[in-house]
Amino acid sequence: MFSPVDHRVPRVNVPLTDCPTDFALRPGDYANTLFICRITSWPDNSTFAEGRLVKSLGQAGEIEPETEGILLEYDVDFSEFSEDVLRCLPQNLPWTIPPDELSKRRDLRKECIFTIDPATARDLDDALSCKPLPDGNFEVGVHIADVSYFVEEGEALDIVASRRATSVYLVQKVIPMLPRLLCEELCSLNPLTDRLTFSVIWKITPQGKILSEWFGRSVIRSCVKLSYDHAQSMIDAPDRLLSAEELPPCAPQHPIDEIHQAVLNLHRIAVSLREQRFQGGALRLDQMKLSFTLDAESGMPQGCYIYQYRDSNKLVEEFMLLANMAVAHHIYHRFPQQALLRRHPPPQTKMVDDLAEFCDQIGLNLDFSSAGALHRTLNETLGTDQYSSARKEVLTNMCSRPMQMAVYFCTGVLKDETLFRHYALNVPLYTHFTSPIRRYADVIVHRLLAASLGCGSGVKLSGEEVQKQASHCNDRKTASKRVQELSAELFFAAFVKECGPLDSEAMVMGVLDQAFDVLVLRYGIQKRVYCSALQGLENFHYRKVGKKSEITLIWAAEDPEQGSIRQEISVFTLVEVQLKADEAPMKYSALLKRPTEPAS
Repeated sequence: MFSPVDHRVPRVNVPLTDCPTDFALRPGDYANTLFICRITSWPDNSTFAEGRLVKSLGQAGEIEPETEGILLEYDVDFSEFSEDVLRCLPQNLPWTIPPDELSKRRDLRKECIFTIDPATARDLDDALSCKPLPDGNFEVGVHIADVSYFVEEGEALDIVASRRATSVYLVQKVIPMLPRLLCEELCSLNPLTDRLTFSVIWKITPQGKILSEWFGRSVIRSCVKLSYDHAQSMIDAPDRLLSAEELPPCAPQHPIDEIHQAVLNLHRIAVSLREQRFQGGALRLDQMKLSFTLDAESGMPQGCYIYQYRDSNKLVEEFMLLANMAVAHHIYHRFPQQALLRRHPPPQTKMVDDLAEFCDQIGLNLDFSSAGALHRTLNETLGTDQYSSARKEVLTNMCSRPMQMAVYFCTGVLKDETLFRHYALNVPLYTHFTSPIRRYADVIVHRLLAASLGCGSGVKLSGEEVQKQASHCNDRKTASKRVQELSAELFFAAFVKECGPLDSEAMVMGVLDQAFDVLVLRYGIQKRVYCSALQGLENFHYRKVGKKSEITLIWAAEDPEQGSIRQEISVFTLVEVQLKADEAPMKYSALLKRPTEPAS
């Protein structure tokens, strides 16, 4: 009998002949072994499915077998690239740009162009430039790795990249879409090295008004690899120049003060662009994201922290959004039947109506009439005390539940142009152009853009073929997102096992009839607390009034003379929880700590 890790999947009868040879004699030896099982049938008259064992992964509770299980379950191809694929790569290394290719491109190698990425990033997709003009405006460039130069349509490399569709980012490693020679070297916009790019260059006012734009293939030489921390230091202390020792190696022809000034100018323009976007009705629902520090030798989590999304991140985001929107308009108007765009449908009406009714009932003035109205009222509504950010986090999570996923689509297949809109960004046309090293959709967009500019071969895909690839990219993106979440859960469970029990304040996010969900504030994780698991709980009572659910917990007092303690649990209630490792491998529970007095 095979018991799936996911309890939604039925248990499976497998033939004894599939099991290890000594299983019948010593079944207990395999109680904690992870296997992959394939369901072959599930008879209508049986509780259990029938299946075959495919392979053994190793011990449950160990990071690598558990990770491999997650990758296999979500059909992530993490095999080595085949010889056929590797033959598609440049064979004469070290590779240099052929002179005839250079002659076809805009040469930007003397410009002050740089990358801003996480400190550990090795696949550098995008670079930025910002040159002041004599009239007080700026020439701003977004320069994206020209992956389509190396990945030719229809070749073995293209076929495997289209099948993988996305790189998958785990806590401890990346499963790349492309071979490492491309994603970490030849396509990566590494500093002090000539690289092929696709550029979007605007003439733009200091207030972010676009006066002109240019698209084209280019060649750049990044002058420095900045981390988000470097850029943030420049933004935080505009008058203090970082020393050469505080920065990675810089190109000698671009002094540090030139780079520093370019970052500050980009930041000022980005602030204006962001302000205009939200005034124009955009919505952003930021949720806490947990990051880990890993032990260099064991690879196990040493610590964890909530990732800080700062001005340097926002700077990069604004110009990537701007480039994606500009390219979306360009390729749609040139190829109205074949453009690959990205749309975001409005939230599900019934769920929004229920949430609006709940907010009314608890006295929260949220306006769900549009993306912009929701963004504005969500940021105005929650007060300024020390727990307002926690309440906003809970409310943001509630508002995320009715939201639908953004999806890729082909414009020729979807006839109604009003359906092209991106709800959260509140724009009519949007696409993905800025990450072709890690997203195959961007590679198709690059090919469309090249064809539209006459600097690439014609578009070979029909509208139906573009739609088929778009649907596949959607499926793989959904799987990749889930794998990323499960990887973080796996590492946090390992952290709880190693360092727990962990105590934290938590805020209630939702109430069920026998349990409630909490946001654990110290770690940004969400966990369900089951009333039946709470030691010292005498009883509990659930009630629902309209859309509002509440539970009253009745705790036995530690001092029998004091009588029991009642604790009211509803959305936004602040509680103390303890995270504790379970006996089952890589599982942990959230337990409520007994209050010393009734909670307010």
